[in-house]
Amino acid sequence: MTLESQLLQLLVSGVTLGSIYALIALGFVIIHNVTGIVNFAQGDFAMLGALIAVTLHEKTSLFNRVVVVEVNWPLPVAALLSIVIVTFIGAGLYVLAIRPARGASILSLIIITIGASITFRGFGLIAWWTDPYPMPAFSPGPPLEFGGAILTRQSLWVMGTTVLILVLLYLFFEHTMFGKALRACAINRDAARLMGINTDRMALFSFALSAGVSALAGIVITPMTFMGYDSGTFLSLKGFVAAIIGSLMSAPGAVIGGLLLGIAESFGAGLGPSAYKDAIAILVLFGVLLVRVGGFLGRPAESL
Repeated sequence: MTLESQLLQLLVSGVTLGSIYALIALGFVIIHNVTGIVNFAQGDFAMLGALIAVTLHEKTSLFNRVVVVEVNWPLPVAALLSIVIVTFIGAGLYVLAIRPARGASILSLIIITIGASITFRGFGLIAWWTDPYPMPAFSPGPPLEFGGAILTRQSLWVMGTTVLILVLLYLFFEHTMFGKALRACAINRDAARLMGINTDRMALFSFALSAGVSALAGIVITPMTFMGYDSGTFLSLKGFVAAIIGSLMSAPGAVIGGLLLGIAESFGAGLGPSAYKDAIAILVLFGVLLVRVGGFLGRPAESL
């Protein structure tokens, strides 16, 4: 493989990886825009979405192989029902944990989401144990060649899903009354309340929407890598860094942040020691916070 082909391969891998991070980062942005909360259970929604879809799609052993579930629904049906279930889980997190503590400080609410993440992870361990679960590719077939680089068909699904969600979010927030109400809450929640907008309902919807987006992300990325009960922690970390790069206020910024992080990790692991791949995300986070606190395509961090 020539140097040009190797660099192109690293770029393709980085864009694929960045698209995964961008999907999780979009969930962070949706919730933070409306409530000001950083939801560290975001990656666990992706984990639950993927594992529930796997359980509904194929024979699965649960509770340390004590119970065997064999629903065998078609993958599209299993995926759709999984997204609906996780959407309700996200809404339940707000109703049961966030709403009762809405008078608390933002820091306290963030700690609650960390506790929720630990709870989801514990449930995942009890239900699916430590086994990693695969999922069949959406489009079976050999990888595609692109200028000397190899691109899997599932990578196209990941990239396409990221673009589709970004476009749908833009249309929703810009061209629907409900979306504009959410934007009003993001700009000034007190003023939105005075204008008759039910900010509590908007916050509930933001948790449900972000959970559904992350569940879809988990389903799309699982054919590329196995999903386990603890995969949500890794996804939350990378998605949070991507969202921070985009200032935590901008959906396009979150996507760009995810792509930049994915490309940085791909080139860092490809041209340097691969053992330091995950450390790149922490270094990028520190760099953004120290050099450019406000990120780009969004408002400065002082608005948090």
